[in-house]
Amino acid sequence: MATQYGISGATAKGIAASVERGVAEGSLGPGAALPPVRRLADELGVSPGTVATAYKELRRRGVVVTRGRGGTVVAPVPSVASRRPPRVPEGLRDLAGGHPDPRLLPGLAPPTRLSPGARSHRSTPRLERLEEAVRDWLRPDGVPVEHVTFAHGALDLIGRLLSVELRSGDAVAMEDPGYHHLLDLVTALGLRIVPVAVDDEGVRPDALRTAVRAGVRALVFSPRAQNPFGGCFSAERRNELVDVLRDEPDLLVVENDHASVVADAPLRTLTSGGLSRWVHVRTVSKFLGTDLRWAAAACDPATLARHDGRLLLTSGWVSHLLQETVYRLLTDNDTRALVTRARETYARRRTALLEELAARGIPAHGTSGMNLWVPVRDESAVVNGLRSYGWWVAAGARFRSASEPAVRISVAELEAADAVRLASDFAAVLGESEATYGG
Repeated sequence: MATQYGISGATAKGIAASVERGVAEGSLGPGAALPPVRRLADELGVSPGTVATAYKELRRRGVVVTRGRGGTVVAPVPSVASRRPPRVPEGLRDLAGGHPDPRLLPGLAPPTRLSPGARSHRSTPRLERLEEAVRDWLRPDGVPVEHVTFAHGALDLIGRLLSVELRSGDAVAMEDPGYHHLLDLVTALGLRIVPVAVDDEGVRPDALRTAVRAGVRALVFSPRAQNPFGGCFSAERRNELVDVLRDEPDLLVVENDHASVVADAPLRTLTSGGLSRWVHVRTVSKFLGTDLRWAAAACDPATLARHDGRLLLTSGWVSHLLQETVYRLLTDNDTRALVTRARETYARRRTALLEELAARGIPAHGTSGMNLWVPVRDESAVVNGLRSYGWWVAAGARFRSASEPAVRISVAELEAADAVRLASDFAAVLGESEATYGG
C-alpha cells in the first residue's frame, strides 16, 4: 500500500488526517489494508503509541475497521466517502433503483400560503394540523400516538437517534439482507452491525434472540415491504418478536415503515407491545414524491426528548413550507385515490413477475412492497447476463451482510407484458450459465 499511497504525519492527528484524505480522494479504497502500527511508526519516525492513537481515532469516526489478525483496513463504507449505486448504462431498462412509478405520484406545488418571513420556528417546530393528521394516519394501525415528531426523512431521524443513543463500537441489529443506505449509515456512525436474518415474514425470532444475547443496543427493521426481501410481519411473527424484546428495556427498537400505504400489507407493529424504548418512522417519498424529504415518527417520551433536543441544536425544525405541502397532500381526496391506485398497481406488478418466474422454476421472494429478491449462485453473472438482454437489476452484494447471493428487481414500473419477457430472459440467463448455477 505504501507504494500506492504514502501516509504522512508527525502526530496522531496528522496521521489520521492523511489516511482520511486518502480515503476521501479514493487513493485508499474500501478494504485497503493500513500498515501495521509498528511498521508505520518506523516509516514515519514516530512512536507506536502515536500511530495507535491515530488508528483509534479513525475507528471512532468510522473511517477504518479492525479485523483481528486481518489488521486495520478501510471500512467497507467509510464515513468520509459515499457508496453510490452504479450508473445505469444507456439504453437499459432500469429495474435497480427501487423508486416509485412517477405516473403514480401527485403533482407537487408549493403552498399558496407561505411562511411569514424570517423568524425562528424553534418555539413551534411542528404545524399543529399536520401533527393531528399524522396521529389520524397512525392511530388506525395501532401505533401509540401520544408523542410524535418530524424529521428530514427516515435516514435523518434514524441517524440522529443512533448518534444520540449509542457510542462508537456499540452493536446494532440490522436486517440481512437489508436496506443498503441504512447499513452504510450505521457503519459511518462508527457502530457495529450484527446481521439478523429475515424471511418472508420479516425478522426471524431466532436470529433476533441471538443478536440480543450478543449485546446489541438497538434494532432497526421494517415491518412490511422489507427492502430488499419484501417480507411482512404475520400476527404470529409480530408476537414472537415482542416476546424477545419485551425484557430488553434498554434496547432501542426502530420500526421503519417506509412504504406504509403502498405496501399492500397490513401493519403489525411492535410499538404497541409494551416495549420501553421504541420509535415508529414513516416517510412519504414512496407515494407522494421522492423530493419530499420528510418523515413522521411516533415514539416513547424519552426518545422524543432526545431526538428533538438534538434536532434543536442542528437544523432546528423541518421547513414549514415542506410541512404545508405534506399536509395538503395527505388530506387531499384526489391524492388519496391516487395512492390507492398506486398500491393496487404495485401489488399487481409484483405478483405478475413472481408468477412468471415461478412458472419457469425460478424461486423469488416479495410478499409486499415494490421489490423482488431472487436468489442466484453468481450475482455478477446474472446482472451482466440480463444487461445483454436490455435489463438493469441490482446485485445483492450492496444489501447483504452474511446472507446468500441474490439480485433485487424493482417492479414499480414493470407492466405485466414486461414481466413475461423479463422472466423469460432471466431463465435464459440461468440456462446460459448452467455450469455456474448447476442447472
